[in-house]
Amino acid sequence: MKAILAPVAVVGVVLAAATGFVQTATAQSDAAKSYPDHQVKIVVTVPAGGGVDAVTRIYAEKLRQKWKQNVVVENRGGAAGNLGAEIVAHSDPDGYTLMASQPAPITVNKFLYKTLKFDPDAMQPIFIMSEIPNVLLVRPDFPAKTAKEFFAYAKAHPGKLDYASQGIGTTSHLTAQLLEARTGLKFNHVPYRGTAPALNDLIGSHVDFIFMEMSSAAELNRAGKAHILAVATKERLKELPDVPTFGELGVKDFVSTTWNALTASPKTPKAIVDKINAAMTEIAKDPAMQKQFDHMHLQVEPLSTTQAKAFVDSETKEWGEVIKEAGIKAQ
Repeated sequence: MKAILAPVAVVGVVLAAATGFVQTATAQSDAAKSYPDHQVKIVVTVPAGGGVDAVTRIYAEKLRQKWKQNVVVENRGGAAGNLGAEIVAHSDPDGYTLMASQPAPITVNKFLYKTLKFDPDAMQPIFIMSEIPNVLLVRPDFPAKTAKEFFAYAKAHPGKLDYASQGIGTTSHLTAQLLEARTGLKFNHVPYRGTAPALNDLIGSHVDFIFMEMSSAAELNRAGKAHILAVATKERLKELPDVPTFGELGVKDFVSTTWNALTASPKTPKAIVDKINAAMTEIAKDPAMQKQFDHMHLQVEPLSTTQAKAFVDSETKEWGEVIKEAGIKAQ
């Protein structure tokens, strides 16, 4: 009898497991079809007023109009985005608590901090909301007036130039580190607590240069308060047709952007993640939105969830290597 009953018991377990899987899949499908049926919260990992915050609020308003549901933005800045990421990572995986962030919490922070209270690799990239080209911005009275002159000056004064950043591990910091690695030049790092104080000291000529996103640098360059000497893009920017790329200056594969991503917590059903991506894609492709993005010097190329994940993975690999090579650690 035992030989007969054992297979029957196994079959029962398999059927129960299969039934449970089907029920779970059905529940997730139903949840995706009705999503969203109540308020959605987007946790922004920087204080109000920053670039990520501004872009997120634009999308949030459009989502509210599209979904006919309230979409609230909650700022939870701190620890280079880790505080906000913890909140989202430990929220219910139902798509009703999302994260809008700069690259740090989902790419480089795992290389900078000994421990994190969330797993960046388990977070699910939904959509890359915007990319902003980074440029080399120098103080208004810097001796070099062109990029070639900048390189000549830096070589003639090794270790004498001070560059600002928004903090350790930020894009501005890592881009300067990448320049050192690719050219052999040596600079002094002066970290600040955010963009405003860093730019204030650049304008006041207390530091020599900074790698800054185009959206912030353009106005300073136009007003003569600082000067853009080179762009960290593959091709020249249409807004700055006379400013060379680093590639033209002999620095190969030197591309750096500041980007903002919308991310879901681990184990959020793919159907919901894809549905949010579709809504964001539709918003981003709207001609009026494209015009607004152009005015803000933002580049928006809608990516699928698979493409967004590949993009984040690529950025994580590239900047992780820079951090390891330079031995950078969060203070």
